[in-house]
Amino acid sequence: MENDLIFLPVLIQVALTFWLYIYLAIAKSRAVKLGQVNEARRSLHDDAWPDNVLQINNCIRNQFEVPILFYVLVVILWCTGSINIFIHFLAWCFVMSRIIHARIHTGSNYVPLRRKIFMAGCIVLMVTTIFSIYAILLV
Repeated sequence: MENDLIFLPVLIQVALTFWLYIYLAIAKSRAVKLGQVNEARRSLHDDAWPDNVLQINNCIRNQFEVPILFYVLVVILWCTGSINIFIHFLAWCFVMSRIIHARIHTGSNYVPLRRKIFMAGCIVLMVTTIFSIYAILLV
């Protein structure tokens, strides 16, 4: 049962993605009401939207890049019975890095800080990958 708890950070990551979609819908609706959208270009061109909408949209795209590796690693570790407290810790660290990254991305969008948080999450995934390889070789 406690091995199944590894899916809690996965579900939080999924919830973050859904939250960003909701936030995007709100931002787009607001932009349309304020007349900030180029109606002729909006269906095919991202540049029809104001910057705050693009920030959220870009952040959503990010949720389908590196986090995919996280999902795969969690499933591999769960399937091989390699979940332990260290993996739980790494999973929560990764998800926290994604939450902080999304907050920066959709807020100040200060790239040097955003990059540091992104790299921290990537390092967590690299460590998780190394552990996964080690766990599979021992099975």
